[in-house]
Amino acid sequence: MSKNLVFADYAVFIIYFIIVSVYGYVIYRKREKNEHDAKAYFLAEGTLTWWAIGASLIASNISAEQFIGMSGEGFFLGIAVAAYEWIAAISLIIIAIWFIPVYLKNKIYTMPQFLKTRYNESTALIMAVFWLFLYVFVNLTSILYLGAVAINGLAGGEYLHTIMIGLAVFALLISLGGMKVVAYTDVIQVAVLIIGGLVTTYIALTTVGQFFGVGQDAIAGFNVLMEKAPEHFKMIIPRPTETSSQLEINKYLTFPGMMSYLAGIWIINLNYWGCNQYITQRALGADLQTARTGILFAGFLKLLMPVIVMLPGIAAFVLYENGHLPQLVGGKDGAYSAVLTFLPTGLKGLSVAALTAAIVASLAGKVNSISTIYTLDVHKKYIQKNASDRSQVNIGRYAVFAAMLLAVMFTWNDVLGIGGVGGFTYIQKYTGFISPGVFAMFILGMFWKRTTGTAAIVGVIAGFVLSVLFNEFAPALFGNETLLYTAWPNGKGGFEIPFHICMGLSFMFTMILMIAVSFAGPKINPKAFDLDTEMFKIKPQTTVMIVITLLIIFALYAKFW
Repeated sequence: MSKNLVFADYAVFIIYFIIVSVYGYVIYRKREKNEHDAKAYFLAEGTLTWWAIGASLIASNISAEQFIGMSGEGFFLGIAVAAYEWIAAISLIIIAIWFIPVYLKNKIYTMPQFLKTRYNESTALIMAVFWLFLYVFVNLTSILYLGAVAINGLAGGEYLHTIMIGLAVFALLISLGGMKVVAYTDVIQVAVLIIGGLVTTYIALTTVGQFFGVGQDAIAGFNVLMEKAPEHFKMIIPRPTETSSQLEINKYLTFPGMMSYLAGIWIINLNYWGCNQYITQRALGADLQTARTGILFAGFLKLLMPVIVMLPGIAAFVLYENGHLPQLVGGKDGAYSAVLTFLPTGLKGLSVAALTAAIVASLAGKVNSISTIYTLDVHKKYIQKNASDRSQVNIGRYAVFAAMLLAVMFTWNDVLGIGGVGGFTYIQKYTGFISPGVFAMFILGMFWKRTTGTAAIVGVIAGFVLSVLFNEFAPALFGNETLLYTAWPNGKGGFEIPFHICMGLSFMFTMILMIAVSFAGPKINPKAFDLDTEMFKIKPQTTVMIVITLLIIFALYAKFW
């Protein structure tokens, strides 16, 4: 049936499926007495342990976007793409110390609830609806599409729609049990994806070593990568010159060197990890120390992710450039699947299980957050105000099913054109249009008491409009060279500003506009949060975790700068 997978591979995959399903059912039965408790369903009754929170954060974050998309960027850019993961670890430290205490002290359980509590209902409703559309039509669809394409390539290339339905159904089975089932099955999922991912990386490196005559040694294979592709082991992409090739310019457009670190990559990470229902929901039901420890544990795990999702892409590049790989199916996004073809029988099944774990965990986590936002922030407030706990849980499950059905429908024939631009680019492009405005609205709302509801609405609208302006129209309107930016030829007959620079400019002007609008409003804002120094204090063991993480990041940057 398959020209790539054999019985042993399917057996390994089936064992993984059974273990996750049985464990999920056991967790579900344990909380069955709270079957119709809304808090139990949406927030896991506040009983998640720190290791479950950390594992669930990683399992929900690492999906086909990383395995396929980031591996593809590793093929294209090299180690520079690891900045997304290593800066994320620092961002998680910031979230754990300063963001989570604000949420927990004010009993915030959803991001729209934050906006209602801090600003007004209009802001909350606007963003709730927007987040629902974004999560369904950008995140769910891209995860489902990339995952199905990757697994389909290994299964012979004839089962795309079958695999798509299988992934959706598997994720539904997990997510219908509520957050506790999602979170604790994520512990298995993250173990599978890390073990399977490390195995894939190990085989990729030993394969490189074998092809280049240094033996089946992973360390020797890594040294070959550094020797054969030294430009792929630089964290900073150099700014193009007049003599730069279009390839060099395209790399800079994707990751514009030091300019990325001035704003863009920080906005991406702090907004994703700190202002995102999909992520923060895991910690919002816990006490402060448990939430902090879980988030820092996730940050520590992020340090490992480039080894799993980026190195195979560099290995694929070296093998491809030296004639040891055929033409990649799907361009750079086919790098990870190409590496999997070198895995021996059985281990290939483990790697497919790891990829499936990443996809299913992300799908389940995303639809759970969709159902939480819809049920608590839309349905209960505007449609059925007196909904009982039983009714809320049922509505949440209907929302899970509806969201997944919509994702399958729009992914079926790649209606949204995900495959045309590459999965990683697709997600970054369309979420990046709102990140500057949303992050400005959250950070000012948390830490500047004078920020008004009017400023919040102005900020989120301005952030979106400015993002569209800088990404799509600025070169044509203002020219290719200004004091604020340089636009570069994109190889398609036009000019573009690097994506991270667009985000930085949008964020800067949005902040200025929000501050100006707030100064025009009342000096005293009754909805401002009360902050005190006690809520931001950290325990010694927390400090140790932070210091160790920062030292590792410093060492990595010192090595590959």
